[in-house]
Amino acid sequence: MSDLVLPAGVELRVPAAAPGQETILTPEALAFIVGLERKFSAERHRLLAKRDEVQAWLDAGNKPVFPSETQEIRDSEWVVAPLPADILDRRVEITGPVDRKMIINALNSGAHVFMADFEDSSTPLWVNLIDGQVNLKDAIAGTIGFTDPNSGKAYKLAEKTAVLFVRPRGWHLPEAHLIVDGQPMSGALFDFGLYFFHNAKALLTKGSGPYFYLPKMESRFEARLWNEVFLHAQAALGIPAGSIKATVLIETILASFEMDEILWELKQHSAGLNCGRWDYIFSFIKKFANDPAAVLPDRGQVTMTTHFLRSYSQRVIQVCHRRNVHAMGGMAAQIPIKNDPAANDAAMAKVKADKEREASDGHDGTWVAHPGLVPIAREVFDRLMPNQNQIDKKRADVDVGPADLVVIPVGTKTEAGLRQNIAVGIGYIEAWLRGIGCVPLFNLMEDAATAEISRAQVWQWRRHRATLEDGRTVDAALIRSVLDDELRKIDKGLTPEAVGEHCYAEAAALFLQLVEPDTFETFLTLPAYKIVTNAD
Repeated sequence: MSDLVLPAGVELRVPAAAPGQETILTPEALAFIVGLERKFSAERHRLLAKRDEVQAWLDAGNKPVFPSETQEIRDSEWVVAPLPADILDRRVEITGPVDRKMIINALNSGAHVFMADFEDSSTPLWVNLIDGQVNLKDAIAGTIGFTDPNSGKAYKLAEKTAVLFVRPRGWHLPEAHLIVDGQPMSGALFDFGLYFFHNAKALLTKGSGPYFYLPKMESRFEARLWNEVFLHAQAALGIPAGSIKATVLIETILASFEMDEILWELKQHSAGLNCGRWDYIFSFIKKFANDPAAVLPDRGQVTMTTHFLRSYSQRVIQVCHRRNVHAMGGMAAQIPIKNDPAANDAAMAKVKADKEREASDGHDGTWVAHPGLVPIAREVFDRLMPNQNQIDKKRADVDVGPADLVVIPVGTKTEAGLRQNIAVGIGYIEAWLRGIGCVPLFNLMEDAATAEISRAQVWQWRRHRATLEDGRTVDAALIRSVLDDELRKIDKGLTPEAVGEHCYAEAAALFLQLVEPDTFETFLTLPAYKIVTNAD
């Protein structure tokens, strides 16, 4: 299968070599990432165990507060290290998976930044992981190209491209294909390590640098671990400390109580914070899963204008600007609706209003999921943010306390909301199991974060026997009835040729596995990963 030379104590468990893996898994690169795993694995596992302890504390009825032991960090005056010139202006950022065509289109999209995503919009099949690393290496070298096999259209990089950020997987996800000393290595260290090893020096030579987005962190200690990884990695390759810059996604409810502390831990390497709004809602449901008073209304009603989300987003701005660093806005998940002009106009109006709120509040940039939204977001930020950023807008008027961050939004629970959650849940899981981590559903670009909200909300409604607007109680029987209806709709829409290419039955089974037990599964990608790696 492969002539790879593996370090002692390391095993590669893949069914076949992925194209290009010999250029990525060189002996030197393998030695580097295995070194990361051996040095930092114990602390990673300790921090994951700490998450379980905190969850038990929350399950006992406690609510998070700003840590008293870090009061001095919050109160004292300090700022992060100066930012490189090429990331001072980040007004529009586009995100997406690491396939070749996507990378070219995103870099050419007119956005200021492209976040190449190994996490929520990528299924970590072996071929996807290696292909992504090959594609990013080629993009940085300027040699990337792609010809569509169906249309024959050729794609290549434009003269001016977006600045590249990379999002590795979160601390919780394993890399089951590479076994180090008998255990799967960290997916985060695998993704980070290979990208950094192959590209850091080339990026610095080009006047840029190794820039990252860091997902799913729940505490300052998890940020401290990333900082220690950065220091070690830079020293190992002879790269100046501080060359790495990383933006942390504040996408867990617990991280919102430690924003200053997270910036402090990453001070030398910080590129600010981002409002990871979809995962944040998912985290809110998960962390307060056993609290019957914390049951949320329909997903569509939990918007950024609700008190707990608006409080969180404004606090991100205040904290970041006080520390002289960017506060990035959230994702616009809408996509252009080509066959319905009225629906398209309404969707684009929502995007514009959302971006106007962010720019007016003081965010220094925003996220979009589709190249078609870049001009809308850019027009708003060009109009409302004439300078490179608005870090000088300190937002001293913001006064957000712990209670503001946990206010339960008021709204209704409807059959339509339940149906949307189930349809999105099984639709996304089905695509993920086929190796597609980012999929358009119902005119929104869904990734793991939005699918997590959908399945978590169904679980929460069933767990606490929520009452729908029409008086019915959400229980297992109702969920299965709606799920069967949605599967019948899907079956009617499938062509005979497509039936064998899809796996909706497996997706539905996993969805029920996620929503029917009283114990909440922390991430849907964990059981889904076991399925795809057994079949990989």
